[in-house]
Amino acid sequence: MQADRILHPTEAGLYCPEGGFHIDPLRPVERALITHGHSDHARAGHGAVLATAQTLDIMRLRMGPDFAGTTQIADGPLRIGGVTVDFRPAGHVLGSSQISVTSGDCRIVVSGDYSRAPNPTCAPFEPVACDVFVTEATFGLPVFRFPGPATQVAKLIASMAEYPDRPHLIGAYALGKAQHVIALMREAGYDAPIAIHGALQAMCDYYRTQGVDLGVLVPATADQVTAQLVIAPPSAFASPWVQRFRDPVIGFASGWMAVRVRARQRGVELPLIISDHVDWPALTATLTELSPSEVWVTHGAEEGVIRWCELAQIPARPLRLVGYEDEAE
Repeated sequence: MQADRILHPTEAGLYCPEGGFHIDPLRPVERALITHGHSDHARAGHGAVLATAQTLDIMRLRMGPDFAGTTQIADGPLRIGGVTVDFRPAGHVLGSSQISVTSGDCRIVVSGDYSRAPNPTCAPFEPVACDVFVTEATFGLPVFRFPGPATQVAKLIASMAEYPDRPHLIGAYALGKAQHVIALMREAGYDAPIAIHGALQAMCDYYRTQGVDLGVLVPATADQVTAQLVIAPPSAFASPWVQRFRDPVIGFASGWMAVRVRARQRGVELPLIISDHVDWPALTATLTELSPSEVWVTHGAEEGVIRWCELAQIPARPLRLVGYEDEAE
């Protein structure tokens, strides 16, 4: 079909021959279009990178100023070779985008990672009519039905009230999830200082420059941390750093906390089901809303999404791209 000529999977990732570029390539390529700054989608070493201004800033923060040969800000529709590309909000993290690729009368939208839930730290997902929709399937099974994030924040606040003498250490990924949790707490009216691990400082500072209200943040690097709420990357919980806290309540903010065995395996006392991805109802509602002629599934529980599409009489196929998972911590 025409769509296969516009985009097709290669060992390096999705490739557009007419435009001479890859989308979120898995290895260094001559020209890369990047959906967002997470390390499983944004890698260093490309000859040229096209992304939103915020994603380019985030890549510089995480990889250094020389992460690519050249960079270009995606600002409105752009003609590249024989196709037109456009970046539209994905609702995942700050700067995250869907990338639409149009050739003739066929439009393919590559969603990257996306969320339909309101998120105070980034622009909301913008539905884009398309012939082919490329979806993630990170939580692409019916078991994943996330509660509203406000309920999880209420659970955290209730635990802090019940155990006022125990510091609450919440694991959250450094880009996106940590700032999301902090902003949700501020929206809920929690105005006390929040301590953050040093690994989160630069990204929190950047979010502030982009107008995201994170309130008063203090470093969690001192020997005596007085803040009751501490946010840290998950990797910190396997290091000696955590030993400075006496009798902490260990929590973790992730969609994976919907799986109780995962919480137990991580030793999580306070699982918080807060995700920056679509759950099953949001994923299937998005496919219903867009009603594309075909669905391509990039990564995650591909079989579940493919089966749903079969029942909905939407042609679908897995792209079987390996390498897109939660970023390593």
